[in-house]
This record gives sequence, structure tokens and C-alpha cells, in this order.
Amino acid sequence: MKRELSKAIEIERSIIKRYRKAIWNNFVGAVKEYELIKENDCIAVCISGGKDSMLLAKCMQQLQKHSEVPFTLKFIVMDPGYAEPNRQLIEENLKTMGIDAEIFESDIFDVAYNAGGSPCYLCARMRRGALYAKAKSLGCNKIALGHHFDDVIETLLMSMMYSSEIKTMLPKLHSTNFEGMELIRPLYKVKEKDIINWSNYNELKFLQCACKFTADSEQMEELSKRKEIKALIKEIKKTNPNVDDNIFRSLHNVNMATIPAWRDEDSGETHTFLERY
Repeated sequence: MKRELSKAIEIERSIIKRYRKAIWNNFVGAVKEYELIKENDCIAVCISGGKDSMLLAKCMQQLQKHSEVPFTLKFIVMDPGYAEPNRQLIEENLKTMGIDAEIFESDIFDVAYNAGGSPCYLCARMRRGALYAKAKSLGCNKIALGHHFDDVIETLLMSMMYSSEIKTMLPKLHSTNFEGMELIRPLYKVKEKDIINWSNYNELKFLQCACKFTADSEQMEELSKRKEIKALIKEIKKTNPNVDDNIFRSLHNVNMATIPAWRDEDSGETHTFLERY
């Protein structure tokens, strides 16, 4: 017990001290800039078992200790049908990191797999819905997910190159199916390489991809596209080291006067520059 406690403290200190600039400052910066947390919020931190959500849980835990704004945290883990070794790994990491989380079970993997059509799309929708429902039952008004800086810029480029549209993840958004609920992404400014460095420094082994559909062509295609985008950014960084930062900043600096057409989110109508030419 003493060794586990000291390990949890070491992990916490590494976030605040060794990775203060790369992780902690960017985490706190996103929370403040995007106004992700309000007084008396009750936030469900959703833990999948991967490095991103585990880091998010520790950051949120530390923020609650030091924040002048009072808020409540609930740590939740949904088991959609993990293999036993994966479930055990999650439980061991929660114990090691000092995170008191509630694990609840669902049959989402089996339902999505047997439903036909697109199991990945259905699984993602069902998982999100289950997390919202669990959070709401616990009295929460927000859920926090572990999407990070790289997820944001990669999603943007994938949307442009494969879906013919410009869109990415927002730092926060209102739920369309659960009234009064919001989704927040506190790791929005934290880079994946720094999460990996933090994980390696603390000698932590996290769940990778535990999805039972990984072998399916659609899932592999999605992973392949994201891998391709990662490789593209890495290659460009050889001659332009700031390319990832520039892509991220461009999302906050859109010059609408130079955009030929755009879609209104509320009405769904498309507008063009000719309307004001």
C-alpha cells in the first residue's frame, strides 16, 4: 500500500514539475481559455484505459485540489466487453495511479458487432450515449474526454482530404440528446508526444486498442488514414518544425472573408461569398 501510494505521488509530481510546461500549463491553459469548468460543475471523467484518458484523470484530480473554483469529479470507466486481461490492466493502473473510479459494464461490443452495417459508427455512438447516461445518473452536468492536440489537427486534415469539408473537434459542446449535458476536452492543447514521454518516464503501461472490431476493414481503414496523416505531419515537420502548431492556430484564425462557401450549423443551409459580394 505504501509503495502504491508513493508511486501515485511520483506520477502526480511528474505532471506538476517535470512536465509542467508541456502538459500541466497546456492543460490549465485550455481549461481557462475555453472556459471548460464553471463553479459547482459536476464532471464525469471518462476513462477508457488508454494513456490519454488516464493522464486526463490525474490532471483533473490535481486541478480539483488546487483550483479556486469549486467543482466535483466522478471518475467512470465503461467496460463495453473488454477481454479479461484488458479489464485487469485498467484496474491495476487505477490502483497504481490513485484514481477511485466506478467501473460499469455494458454489452456494446456485442450489440454493435451483431447489428450489421457499420459496427464502428454504431459502437462510437452507443459508447458516447452510455457515458452521457451514466454521468447524468450520477448527477453530473459534464463529461470530460481525453482527446488531445494531435487528435484535433489530424481530424481537421482527415476531414479535408477524405470528406471534402473543413471541421474538427471543439474544446466543448452541448449534447444533442441529453439536455443540460456538455462534453469538454481539457487536453485540447496537450501534444501526444508529451503524453507518451510522461507515460514512459513513469514506466506506465496502458491499454492500446481493445476494440474487437480492429481486424475489420472499416476500422483498419480509419486507423490507416490517421496513421497516414501522422506520417504526413511528421514529414513536413522536417522542413517546417512549427507545422503542427500552425495548423492548430489556423483553427483559431479563420478569415471568413476569403472562404467561398460555408454551412450554417443551425439551419444546415449553405451560404456563399456571392451573397455579400
